[in-house]
Amino acid sequence: MLARPTLNILLAEDNPVNQKMALIVLKKLGLEADTARNGREVLVALEEHHYDLVLMDIQMPEMDGIEATKIIRKRWSQGPKIIVVTSFEAEMCRDLCYDAGADDYLNKPVKIDELGAAIERNLGSIGLQTVADAQALFV
Repeated sequence: MLARPTLNILLAEDNPVNQKMALIVLKKLGLEADTARNGREVLVALEEHHYDLVLMDIQMPEMDGIEATKIIRKRWSQGPKIIVVTSFEAEMCRDLCYDAGADDYLNKPVKIDELGAAIERNLGSIGLQTVADAQALFV
């Protein structure tokens, strides 16, 4: 059996409950993530570590996800994939995220299969646990 490649993921989420839930969902997919509570912390984390993927909330204190995404794209043009995870559903918000440089967009609450599909869509097939396997963990 081949080993799953290690993914370096950064979760940018200021709400502690949402952060905990996102980490649980990632764990059910067989993944782990470092965390940041705002856009400034995201930038510091990217200066210190390589990340393949940033799961980016939009509405955060100090620096929002849109501004952080723009800066990431300027500093690291070949930088991490960025999947925006937000409760804003408007098309305008989606367009704003893509215009800032986001690679993908998910609405909260995020379903485990949607997150897994978005990760694989952006990083290729990486051998995530299947949704059936992940759902079995709920039992």
